[in-house]
Amino acid sequence: MPKKILIVDDEPQIVEICRDYLKAAGYEIVTANNGAQGVSLARREKPDLIVLDLMMPEMDGLDVCRALRRESDVPIIMLTARVEETDKLIGLELGADDYITKPFSGDNEITFGLV
Repeated sequence: MPKKILIVDDEPQIVEICRDYLKAAGYEIVTANNGAQGVSLARREKPDLIVLDLMMPEMDGLDVCRALRRESDVPIIMLTARVEETDKLIGLELGADDYITKPFSGDNEITFGLV
């Protein structure tokens, strides 16, 4: 059974790139286009990993991370355009496991550590 990854991002192109790359690598992909939907899907789908944008409508990624950390230890990777060191530290302090900045190149290999 393939590992399941939830991608939560309001930018359709980013979702498409991540979804296509990870599907080709054999993962099952679930997507959400805002934070509230991401929390709901995380609770229902029980993903093995969450790739989470910070700046989204309805509920930002920091609030999503906070909410999920209260009930789960699922690995969370922040995927964001915020590049300041303080943003990274805040995300990691809230429980994110790693932090990837946008834009990223499709030529770069993205590995999420799921075997």
